[in-house]
Amino acid sequence: MGLFQSFDICASGMTAQRFRMDTIADNIANINTTRTEDGGPYTRKVVTFTEKTLGSSSFADILDKKQAYLGNGVKVSRVYEDTETDYIMTYDPSHPDADENGYVTYPNVNTVTEMTNLIDSSRAYEANVTAFEAVKSMAQTGITAGGNS
Repeated sequence: MGLFQSFDICASGMTAQRFRMDTIADNIANINTTRTEDGGPYTRKVVTFTEKTLGSSSFADILDKKQAYLGNGVKVSRVYEDTETDYIMTYDPSHPDADENGYVTYPNVNTVTEMTNLIDSSRAYEANVTAFEAVKSMAQTGITAGGNS
């Protein structure tokens, strides 16, 4: 694995986690959005990652060829709306978006879940920063050692 590939892997992790944190922030910001452009309440968004591939290297291919596997980092594979979590129904007949029974449909965003995901994403981002700094330190040590000979 090359030095610059290590930087790329760490940077891809930081970029992906930053995108995830932005999506979580959007979810929290829209926790009270009862009407979107589509007419319904805001729907929670979820980010999933996948491995960055530079070719078609499936696990079976790598195992069959007994070749060394080099990582390529991570990328956002998709952002999808969470349709499995129920919306929150609250009785408030004075709300402009209340239905005929007086219930308002609020987004399926749970603050505790979002904050837990935000902490997870933040820690993953920090881990990538630490790895990046370690690679940078090794590179600087190598350059310094190479320059003294």
